[in-house]
Amino acid sequence: MDILQTALTSIISIIVLFLLTKLMGNKQLSQLSMFDYIIGISIGSIAAECSFENEHPERMVVAMLIYAASAYIVSIVTGRSTHLRKIIIGRPLILYDKGKLYRENFRKARIDLSDFLTHCRNQGFFDLSQIQTAVFEYNGSLSLLPVEGARPVTPADMDMQPAQREIMVNVILDGNVNKQNLKMTGNNEVWLGKQLREQGYNNAGEIYLGAVSTADNTISLYPANVKNDPSDPFE
Repeated sequence: MDILQTALTSIISIIVLFLLTKLMGNKQLSQLSMFDYIIGISIGSIAAECSFENEHPERMVVAMLIYAASAYIVSIVTGRSTHLRKIIIGRPLILYDKGKLYRENFRKARIDLSDFLTHCRNQGFFDLSQIQTAVFEYNGSLSLLPVEGARPVTPADMDMQPAQREIMVNVILDGNVNKQNLKMTGNNEVWLGKQLREQGYNNAGEIYLGAVSTADNTISLYPANVKNDPSDPFE
């Protein structure tokens, strides 16, 4: 009975945790502020504890509800008050601008020069003279604005006007045809069969991924029987 009770409370805690995460929004999954991080790990810890609480699991659920409600309230308050947003969530800090490093902002951000330079190298900048401005965001990421001479060339710089690229619609996934997506592209299974034969395939079962470009109605096919490369550099 204890095992069944543990299984039941675990399932309930997972469902409650999922619903609370949906309530708090996808921000819990990315771009976490310090407050979001605290709430996230607290709710996760309570949910894990709930799995082994056989006597009063409802107390754990109430605790998770309180944490989630606080996160929801904070998101509303910080969305309406710039001052409170700076206090609770934080604000961006300029670490580097026009050849100057702002030591005081480094201290406020609690980041040292080694970490800063590592972030710069991770984004492809090994020379600070190639950077115009570096901003430390409230979620711990570093945003870099390159100097004009160091940024990649764009089509606009060369007076070019390339056609706008559109999304790719997946019509075959692991050998299965997604009829709804296929219809979304304006095509049918007859068209799909013709495309498969033109590229040397007999049926959709031979395809791992098939994606249609909505811009020019072309399909890219990736076969399912590709073997691992024995010269894989990551082995």
